[in-house]
Amino acid sequence: MTHKSLLVADARTKKRNAAERRFKAYGLTAIVVAILALIMLLVSVFGTGASSFRQTYATVTVPLPEDKLDKSGVRDIDVMKKVTTIGYTKLLNEGFENVVIASGIPTELSRKDIGGMLSKEAAATIRDHILANSELVGTEATLDLLMNGRIDGYFKGRVTMESAALDSNTSPEELALAQALKDAGIVHTKFNWAFLTNPDASDQRPEAAGLGVAILGSLYMMIVVLVTSLPIAVAASIYLEEFAPKNRWTDLIEVNISNLAAVPSIVYGILGLAIFINFLELNQSSPLVGGLVLSLMTLPRIIIPARAALKSVPPSIRDAALGVGASKMQSVFHHVLPLAAPGILTGVIIGLGQALGETAPLLLIGMVAFVREYPAAYTPDAGLFGEASTALPVQVYNWTQRADPGFVERASGAIITLLIFLLVMNAVAIFLRRKFERRW
Repeated sequence: MTHKSLLVADARTKKRNAAERRFKAYGLTAIVVAILALIMLLVSVFGTGASSFRQTYATVTVPLPEDKLDKSGVRDIDVMKKVTTIGYTKLLNEGFENVVIASGIPTELSRKDIGGMLSKEAAATIRDHILANSELVGTEATLDLLMNGRIDGYFKGRVTMESAALDSNTSPEELALAQALKDAGIVHTKFNWAFLTNPDASDQRPEAAGLGVAILGSLYMMIVVLVTSLPIAVAASIYLEEFAPKNRWTDLIEVNISNLAAVPSIVYGILGLAIFINFLELNQSSPLVGGLVLSLMTLPRIIIPARAALKSVPPSIRDAALGVGASKMQSVFHHVLPLAAPGILTGVIIGLGQALGETAPLLLIGMVAFVREYPAAYTPDAGLFGEASTALPVQVYNWTQRADPGFVERASGAIITLLIFLLVMNAVAIFLRRKFERRW
């Protein structure tokens, strides 16, 4: 009989070791591919969208003659409101032309062409400023005003002299003048806070479009999701895990909860459309309806991790509480639930993060509406039930459907903002887990 040494690998051992090495190689390859895909995604998004947080402005001194802006001479706001942006546009063109002349930069562009280098939003900006500061009428006002999307795109590398020659919205002469004005310190690029505070803008004003209404709408919806889904999901988890008898009915409920977590989100949009809009007749596109639809979708995604967190608490904790005379209710709420809180809170944050990024159900309930101004009802109490709203992922979808390349930049910037929100929420989940985690 031949004895084999344990120190010498036989054919079967070599084959097993080779299989383990291949498995490790497959796993490492999968990780590398996933990291590379993530890097490509981040580079693409940040490369396109980072520039949306910078915007090009021109410092313009605008004449404000009283005979054109306040014919009554008594600074009556109702009278001054009758002067439309068209009247301010003429003054704006004159002021910008004067700035160009004063700078000594030669140009053959007409006053209209020079004024066209400014955003169409500039006239509304100066009008709002004068209505808020009526004492400026009869003097001059110096403001930083938005340049149009093509000029802004030129300084961000999105527009070139060659593309401008083929573009009816700009010309190489305008770009050359803009470059000269920048060299003279009249045109400058700075951080764009308005991107985070302004509402959406029309197709002709990509440089003025912002996320203000979308951020507020998402905030209201997350409040609705948190208030409605958290107590229901936690209560359902506690009942199913701690109190419900184990029979075919509870088994059926558990199976359906697992199935609901895998249902496509657009199905919840159809359900929300039928229940909340068609049956309950709630305001279409309101944050309340959006939040309720997302709550339906989030419930199973909170119940499942919450039950897992409750199940992870050792049975000895329950037995010890019952052994010293605590009731079943006391053992659960005084001992089990506090110990399961980190896992439950983590599941809640992750569920909210998934709800924050959902688009399909919101499209079905009409939250794709164009919202140009902050709704008058946007107060913490009335805003939930009031006028049409939108959300961050829907705003991304909306901007990607528009033709102007400036909106592609805006859409990528909105994605960055959404990623930052999700990153913060996941960081909160990790913090809560480590803060309240107990080890046995």
